[in-house]
Amino acid sequence: MVDDVDRALLVLLQQDATQSYETLGQAVGLSAGSAHARVRKLRDRGVIRRTTIEVDPAAIGRGVCAYVLIKAGEWMGDPPTRDALLAIAGIQEAHIVAGAASLLVKVRTATTEELQATLREIFAVEGVTGTETVVVLETFFEKPVRP
Repeated sequence: MVDDVDRALLVLLQQDATQSYETLGQAVGLSAGSAHARVRKLRDRGVIRRTTIEVDPAAIGRGVCAYVLIKAGEWMGDPPTRDALLAIAGIQEAHIVAGAASLLVKVRTATTEELQATLREIFAVEGVTGTETVVVLETFFEKPVRP
């Protein structure tokens, strides 16, 4: 289980994962060594899945964002579908969903022409019978998961 100190550490790390253990410890009332041990345990337990950086997609030429609902005539939640979608460069996320569609993917491309090419690749995945695409015009905000 995650306690209040762990939650506070997670919030701080989501804000800036480069903070020293001394800074983290001071913020939550622990020594640097204790903060380090807590963070290591959170990693070992899989609470912290990875440490990474956040990149502005527009700054690297991936300013077009779209969400695509993928419809299928059969179950699409198996490794062959995951692997086929993973191989499509424009897909950033893929989720199995309930409802009229089987999957929801987040696509980031440089242009709408590249988005169209990505949609063609999605249609080539075995079992796909249709898509519904929503193009993002502007992102108000994206929030990290609150512990």
